[in-house]
Amino acid sequence: MRVAVVDKERCRPDKCDLVCIRFCPMVRSRREAIKLDEEGKAYVSELLCSGCGICVRKCPFDALRIVNLPDELESEHIHRFGPNAFTLYRLPTPRRGAVVGLLGRNGIGKSTVLRILAGELTPNLGAFSDPPGREAVVERFAGLPLHDYFDALYDGRLKVVYKPQYVDRIPKVVSGTVGEVLSGLDERGALKETAEALEISHLFDRELGVLSGGELQRVAIATAVCRDADVYLLDEPSSHLDIYQRMRAARVIRGLVADGRMVVAAEHDLAVLDYLSDDIFLLYGEPDVYGIVSNIHGVREGINIYINGYIPDENIRFRASPIVFHIKPPTAPAARPRPLLEWSELRKAYGEFELRVEPGEIGEGEVIGILGKNGIGKTTFIRLLAGVEEPDSGGVSGGEIKVSYKPQYLSGTIEGTVEEVLRRAAGPKYQESWFRAEVLEPLNVKGLLDREVEILSGGELQRVAIAECLSRTADIYLLDEPSAYLDVEERLAMARAIRRITKMSGVTAFVVEHDIVAQDFIADRLMVFTGDAGRRGFGGPPLTLEEGMNVFLKEMGITFRRDPDTKRPRVNKEGSKLDKEQKRTGRYYYQ
Repeated sequence: MRVAVVDKERCRPDKCDLVCIRFCPMVRSRREAIKLDEEGKAYVSELLCSGCGICVRKCPFDALRIVNLPDELESEHIHRFGPNAFTLYRLPTPRRGAVVGLLGRNGIGKSTVLRILAGELTPNLGAFSDPPGREAVVERFAGLPLHDYFDALYDGRLKVVYKPQYVDRIPKVVSGTVGEVLSGLDERGALKETAEALEISHLFDRELGVLSGGELQRVAIATAVCRDADVYLLDEPSSHLDIYQRMRAARVIRGLVADGRMVVAAEHDLAVLDYLSDDIFLLYGEPDVYGIVSNIHGVREGINIYINGYIPDENIRFRASPIVFHIKPPTAPAARPRPLLEWSELRKAYGEFELRVEPGEIGEGEVIGILGKNGIGKTTFIRLLAGVEEPDSGGVSGGEIKVSYKPQYLSGTIEGTVEEVLRRAAGPKYQESWFRAEVLEPLNVKGLLDREVEILSGGELQRVAIAECLSRTADIYLLDEPSAYLDVEERLAMARAIRRITKMSGVTAFVVEHDIVAQDFIADRLMVFTGDAGRRGFGGPPLTLEEGMNVFLKEMGITFRRDPDTKRPRVNKEGSKLDKEQKRTGRYYYQ
């Protein structure tokens, strides 16, 4: 079975002289496997295509994908969006009284799965030109648990609530204050309890249109949780949230299953997914080309399989090598690197908000992670170091220091094509093989070089912004929330790139990050910020990774352990034997 996908945005027949058609061997046998559609873009006939892959290698814009899949998958075809478009195989099965997690890369079909389970999208079973009706879909799953699910869903006997991925679009379709919207949807009488748990009671008088991304996310979760339904589908519920809010949201979502409800959640934060889920379905394949849903696995087994890149029960390897986590011992005082940047006690006030940061320093080759709530000054501290803001008192010293800064919010900050942006940032380094090996390939931006920045998706724009920051010649790299919109593999690739560049070049980096797994992967030392959001913030001095994590996790009231097989950090279930033991001994970080 052959799957062909053409990216219409990348296909540029006016600039490539139709090399895909000229090199196709089927042309010489008078059978044109590649033709031009009504828009003048490439179109691949999957019946005529021999699957040789010549056109894929010849295409200068990386617009073609030809994938050979086992014929057995044809009987498990769930949905295809059209000719030469993304296709999905298999579906996960929701379970009563359990949270089922979905784990996979961006563009692999997680949102499509949720839309199908919500009834928003009727699966065409691969027959996009002549889609079957709902009766045929129900019959397709005869003898399987999904038969009863779809039969009840399409018959109106199953009520489903779906929280979409892009919460920033909510104000465009819903108007009014937060209190008005939530009160009108409080079908379970759980509004007060939910609002307190998600810390949104103070937002009730605000209009939806003025809320930040994190506030909109919490309101969207509250909207879903307060409704009385049989199934709750949540697409990336932790995005835009700090780690405190993520764990609070996870507790609220887990509370739904107490009455036998079904919950399905797609999530990229491994620590949150581990804490939230009872079972895991993995999605693998090739992003934007095809996605396959795996068999069900326990949460620990499923995440470990994803990290290893190999599914034993299906004998499928979907990644060339496993993701490797290292247990980092506390940094020995005698091994402190030469200080590159030092700062005295810093103070900065904005109206009613005041920030105070204790003195500290950072040495060559170090990466300092920054953890803390939203709204307590982490970004302000980064801006003070970058020279974007001036402190009211105190100062930063280190001589002539060059700083490269990636801000938290990227809209409107980068213009031109991706190649133009990176050439401006890298200068002569852009032509070096080192630049391609350490920046372009690890961050997966090579295929975006001809694209205009303004049309990139959130994840693509984030990768380009990180690449731009690391492309500049600098002594210190400051990155504010670099994992936003990235999937698990992209987050860890970003972390590896930052660590390699800082170590190889003898430079330093500060990274503000809410994903504890990514922060554990990337940081040598940690700064913990505490305070009252919007009123006051306090930044502690850089601590060893172990000390910093213990301080941070103690304030959060959660404990972490290391997985014995993959060494990844895992959140202990609240009240478990290990959780109680670690809290008793004061070791909130892994043992």
